[in-house]
Amino acid sequence: MTSSQPVHQLVSPATTGNLPASLQSFRADPNSLQDMKDDQVVALIRDTDAEISKLQALQLRAIADLSVRRRRAPSASAEVALALSITEHRASAIVSAANALIARLPRMLNLMDDGQLDLYRAMKVTDATSWLSGDHVRVVDATLEDRVPGRNATQVRRAAAYAAAAIDPEGAALRTERKLVERRFIVHHQDTGVSNMLINNAPTEKATAAYARVDQAARALKTADEPRTLDQLRADVAIDLLLSGTGGPGARTEVFLHIDLATYLGLGQSPATLAGRGPIAAAVARHIISGADTTLRRVLTDPRTGQATELSPTRYPVQRDEFIRIRDQECRQPGCTRPAQSCGVEGTRTKGAGEGAADQPVTYCARHRRLKGQPGWDFEVTSDGTVNVTTPAGQVHSTTAPSVHPLRQRAHRFWKRPVK
Repeated sequence: MTSSQPVHQLVSPATTGNLPASLQSFRADPNSLQDMKDDQVVALIRDTDAEISKLQALQLRAIADLSVRRRRAPSASAEVALALSITEHRASAIVSAANALIARLPRMLNLMDDGQLDLYRAMKVTDATSWLSGDHVRVVDATLEDRVPGRNATQVRRAAAYAAAAIDPEGAALRTERKLVERRFIVHHQDTGVSNMLINNAPTEKATAAYARVDQAARALKTADEPRTLDQLRADVAIDLLLSGTGGPGARTEVFLHIDLATYLGLGQSPATLAGRGPIAAAVARHIISGADTTLRRVLTDPRTGQATELSPTRYPVQRDEFIRIRDQECRQPGCTRPAQSCGVEGTRTKGAGEGAADQPVTYCARHRRLKGQPGWDFEVTSDGTVNVTTPAGQVHSTTAPSVHPLRQRAHRFWKRPVK
C-alpha cells in the first residue's frame, strides 16, 4: 500500500448489519439480563465480543488511513494516543498493527470483520510476522486463516510464530540471535517503595529452567507454618538467589523439548516445541540439545495422529506419571499452557464407561485440578484420549493430546463444540 492508494480503495467496509437478537434484547431492556438462562448469558458475551471485533476492524481501517494521510509520520501515533486517551507506546503498537493488517495480513483483518478475531489476538499475529518478507507473510496469512478462530491469545501467538518459523527457518534463527543481543536486566522503581525487576530477551531454555528452579525452591519452603503465598515465596527466593546465590535447596530442573529426528540431525528445519512455551527455531533447538547435561529420550508415536504411545526407558522402571507428562506436554484444560512437568496427574472419568471402570490419567495444573471439583463442571476422557470439559452453562470444550510431530502439532488440539 502506498500513499497514492487510500485505504478505502483497497478494502471493503466493515460489516454493518443488524445486531444479534441477544444484543438487541439487552439494549432494549438491560434488566432482561436477570431473566436469561446461563447459555443465553454466554451467548450474549460471545455476541458482544464479535461486535467489538467488527468495530475494532473499522477503527483499524480509520487508523491506517490516518497514518497514510500523515505519510506514516510518528506524529500519527501521538494523534491516535490523544484521541483514544492511551499512551503513545500503545498507540504506536496499534498504528503498526493497523498498517500490517491492511497491507500484509488482509485475511486476518477479514476475520475481524466477521467477528472471529479481536484486536488483542490480531496483534499477536502482527508481532509474530513483523520480520517476514511480503511473500512469506502472505503464505502465513493464508495458513492461519482457518487456525486462529476460536483460539486464545497464547495459542494464536504460538500458531503464528510456528508458521513464521516454518516458512523462513533461517530468518527465525537470525531473529532469535538479534533478540539475544538485545537482552538486558531492568529495574523499574515504583512510588510506594517497591520495584519491578525484568530480564528481557533471555534465552528461553535458561529462563524456563531458572523459573523451574525458583518454583521448586519456593514449593519446598511452603510448609503448613509458612504464611507467605507461593508467589511471594518465588519472589523472595529469586531475590535471595541474586544476592547470595542460595535461595533454598538446590535441585536439578527439567524442560521438555520436542524435536523431530530430521531437525535434530540437521537434515530438516522444522521448528521444535518447548513444552509450555511454544515453538522455537530449529537452530536454537539444536543449540539447547548440545548442552552437556542434556538427556535424550526416544518417543514412539502413532503415525496417524503423532501422539506419544511409548517412552524409551533411560531410568528403570519408567514411571507411569512420567510417560503421561511426556504424552500430554501441558495441562489438558482447554487453553491452559502450563508445562506438564509442573502439573499433577489425576484420574478422569472415561466417557461411556460403566460404574467401577478405571479412570484415565490426565495432567492438570493445580488451578484446574481444583476446577474439576467445582459444582457444574464436568470432565471426561474419550477412548481416543480427547478431554471434554463441560462448563456450568453447558458449553463443551475439548482438547486432544498434542502431536509430538512438529508439523502436526496443535493443528486441532483445542476446539469448541456448540451446545445441542
